[in-house]
Amino acid sequence: MPPPTVDTDTRLRWVESVSRLMDSQFRVPGTTWRFGLDPIMGLVPIVGGIPSLAVSGVLILTMMRHGASGNVVVRMVLNVLLDTLIGAIPIIGNIFDFAYKANDKNVRLLRRHYAEGRYQGSGRGLLAGALLGLLIIFGLLIWGLWSLGIMLFHYFQQHDLLRV
Repeated sequence: MPPPTVDTDTRLRWVESVSRLMDSQFRVPGTTWRFGLDPIMGLVPIVGGIPSLAVSGVLILTMMRHGASGNVVVRMVLNVLLDTLIGAIPIIGNIFDFAYKANDKNVRLLRRHYAEGRYQGSGRGLLAGALLGLLIIFGLLIWGLWSLGIMLFHYFQQHDLLRV
C-alpha cells in the first residue's frame, strides 16, 4: 500500500486548511496580497501570539506524525521560531507577521518532502519534540516578560514615576 500524500490523507489536508486559515485565507481587495488570522491575532498586545504559536505547534506535530523527517521538522520549528521571535517585537513584529507565513512555508516543506519520496520519519522525532517544547517555553517566556514590562509600566505611570 503506498504511503499517504498531502493530497490524499484527510488529516494532512486538514493541516493545509488550517495553515491557509492562519497565513493566507483573506485577500486585500484589488491586490494579490493575502493574509490570515496569524497577523490579526498578533495585533492583540501581549497574548496575540500565543494562539498562533499553539496552532503552529499542533500543525508541526501532525506533520511529524505523518512522516516528516527530523530534518524537515527542525526546519519547520525554525520557521515558527523566527515567526514568534520577530513577531513579538512591537510594530516591526506586526508588519513581519503580515509578510512571513511560517505555516504556509511548512506545508510547502512537507509537500516537497513527500514529492521527493522521503515520507518516512528518520527517528529524530525526539529531537523535533524537544525543539518544539523549547519553542513553546520560549514563547511563554517572551509573553511573561512582555506582561511584566506592561505591568511595571502601568505601576510607574500610576505612581507618577515616569517623567517624560
